Amino acid sequence: MTESKVAVVTGGTFGIGRRISIGLAERGHRVIAFGVDAAQKSSTADGSVSDFRSEVKELGLDVEVMEADVTDSSAVAGVVDHALARHGRIDALVNNAAIGPLGTVLDTEEELFDKIIAVNLKGTYLCSRAVLPHLVEGGGGSIVNIGSGAGWGKPNMAAYAASKGGVFALSAATAYDFLHDRVRVNTVVPGGGGIISGMTLGRVGGNIANVDPGAPGSAAGRPVEGTDIANVVAFLISDEAAAISGTVVDVGCFAHQGGPAKRKETK
Repeated sequence: MTESKVAVVTGGTFGIGRRISIGLAERGHRVIAFGVDAAQKSSTADGSVSDFRSEVKELGLDVEVMEADVTDSSAVAGVVDHALARHGRIDALVNNAAIGPLGTVLDTEEELFDKIIAVNLKGTYLCSRAVLPHLVEGGGGSIVNIGSGAGWGKPNMAAYAASKGGVFALSAATAYDFLHDRVRVNTVVPGGGGIISGMTLGRVGGNIANVDPGAPGSAAGRPVEGTDIANVVAFLISDEAAAISGTVVDVGCFAHQGGPAKRKETK
């Protein structure tokens, strides 16, 4: 039987993060999921905190839903303090919160560039910084950072790519720094084969009809889903992954290696 963990999930109320929060809770873990209730740039997540709070209540899952901004160190500290007061420990942190506006260097305004870096990269740093002392004190634990194939550079994603490239580097450095404290740090890359997430929809104005239907999918014969990401996160925070740290797990079709692969041609 899987040992119950106390897990904090950032951006855990919407999109992939919502699916991660539900997936962990369904396995018996105690989850503290937090996000912001107002829709962010290129997002359709308006009201996600209140909506998710109602959803987990109906599902009967052990998920505490909080509103907090990963760019606000005081708000992050409040979430961590609440988790410790309620559960006495934290075993895992999932850094999922991100925004993904498109644009080149020339058409990304400085204010937007700073915001993307603040949420995607600094937010990962702030949350890791807040949780790490408690993981170390507790004898170890797990941090899972949600990356992107854009972290190696993708067209029309200058600021987003820069932020996710930073997440890869930060993950690796943190994995080195806390190896002997038994804190594992890994990165999960959602597949680039047609996954439909909150960020995907936000980039096309929330209209799924505007999403490219020609994506190649994955080895499963379909596009990746949020549940696929949740399954990998659940493994990485489990004791079965006790020796795994500093790695990148690509869930989909090689997005971290220049993918996705081309769609199979039909004859």
